[in-house]
Amino acid sequence: MPGHWLARLRVRLNRLIVPFLHFPRPFTFIGPDAARSLCRELIALGFRRVLVVTDQALAGLGVPQGAIRHLEAAGATVEVFSQVEPDPGCDTVLAGVRLLELFRADAILAIGGGSVLDAAKAMKLCQANHCHPEQLAGLWLFARPRKAGLPFFAIPTTAGTGSEATIAAVISNPREQRKYFIAEPKAVPAMAALDPRLMTGLPPRITAPTGMDVLTHAVESFISTLARPETDDLARMAAQGVMTCLLTAYHDGSDLEARERMAVASCMAGMAFTQTGVGYVHAFAHQIGGLYHVPHGLANAILLPHVLDFSKPRCTGRLAELARVSGLGGLGILDPELADAFIARIRAMNAEMELPSTFAALKRADFPKLIGQAFAEAHGTYGVPRYLSRAQAWNLLERVCP
Repeated sequence: MPGHWLARLRVRLNRLIVPFLHFPRPFTFIGPDAARSLCRELIALGFRRVLVVTDQALAGLGVPQGAIRHLEAAGATVEVFSQVEPDPGCDTVLAGVRLLELFRADAILAIGGGSVLDAAKAMKLCQANHCHPEQLAGLWLFARPRKAGLPFFAIPTTAGTGSEATIAAVISNPREQRKYFIAEPKAVPAMAALDPRLMTGLPPRITAPTGMDVLTHAVESFISTLARPETDDLARMAAQGVMTCLLTAYHDGSDLEARERMAVASCMAGMAFTQTGVGYVHAFAHQIGGLYHVPHGLANAILLPHVLDFSKPRCTGRLAELARVSGLGGLGILDPELADAFIARIRAMNAEMELPSTFAALKRADFPKLIGQAFAEAHGTYGVPRYLSRAQAWNLLERVCP
């Protein structure tokens, strides 16, 4: 496709470079009461002024209180920043930076979903580098060296973004109706706790889209042309976990085993896509989310089967492999049938969880803008197995337009 040769060249260069890059991973506590273990270790390391970053909903439900009690009982002074909103904006990040400096924190503990963890990452980097969140946008490879900032710890309360294990953060600019993607290894938490007890109260309407976000990370990593054996193992296990446990967690939120497996899947998928990048699902979800304020997991869920329909001719075998590990199909079934079965299963899961199949606010007048921004994000950055033309991208958006 015209213009895509340069994008392909950049992706091939990335494929040569990425294996030599260092992607840090957090030391991870897993299981019921993992959050308590993390807090105990945080205190043992000598931190005594801890800023807890969360959102108002979780604060109102008292979710951070257990961790705060553990920290205070051990002699720490705790301040709470609970202003993080879905798709956190630059103003929120800067307000958090001001509190960090006023409180003189010596560590940051993020307790929440992907928005909370992303905001905390941006706060840490902005405070250390005295910069605006927009100045962090893009890949760290093309930026001046940055300071790491305060020690950072994470307790995710949803199985979704995998932000506790990734170099990525997404910050919004509501005035410009767009999102900024930050990729910086120094943003990865030092430690994380995957505690299923903190996830049992999540309602089905949150469990469904966040779970499909995990699946999107795993699938886009697995079919990426930047994939390697190490990332394949992580993505394969993550996809299997979602395909076998998400519906259980959706229908029975108190099932600790399902919640824990989803949390582990989220973390593994995060580790995978940190190295491979994602693809067109995310490229378009970021633009649609920024323009229409659609939650990220929901945008991914709607787009995923359509992008896979388009990509399938170039990744049939990879999708078939994901179908096999997910328990779809039997002996003798050919790869094209298994790939179709995998995509059909995604659609069936979306339907069972009552997720919409289109974007209610999507307008055809916005298609050129969305396509241009998505291509600018994806081409030369993500190892997509098959490139969209503008006409094909238009057709993709038509399929998710009411």
